[in-house]
Amino acid sequence: MDVATAESGAQILLATSSDSGNPPENMIDGRLDTFWASTGLYPQEFILSFTTLVNLKTIKVNSFQVKGLKIERSVQQEPTDFETLKDAELSPSDASLQTEEYKVDSSTAKHLRFIITSGYDHFFSVHRLSVEGSPVS
Repeated sequence: MDVATAESGAQILLATSSDSGNPPENMIDGRLDTFWASTGLYPQEFILSFTTLVNLKTIKVNSFQVKGLKIERSVQQEPTDFETLKDAELSPSDASLQTEEYKVDSSTAKHLRFIITSGYDHFFSVHRLSVEGSPVS
């Protein structure tokens, strides 16, 4: 079950840049043809929040021109006390989307923070986030 959709109640609580034509909420609308675009400079980050604590299985990110990506989790009610889940360097993708999938079994989160530490260009885009998981019972 994808728990990172607006339909499932997930929200983007914070994004360090915003373009009215490509808002951060586009990342969780379930589509690849919409996206959040940075306004330049690094690092950039956003926080994805779930309605409840979730068991994480897989995090999938579809992006363009992202080089350095750090994913952190918080189990707190408020988005604080983050700890690193993944620190990755993505390969360049030329004209196609980068598709990165990270297995994170045995982890829970109420919030995920994504930090784009560097890119292959001044601007990047994140087209879709998908988080396979289930609410903690």
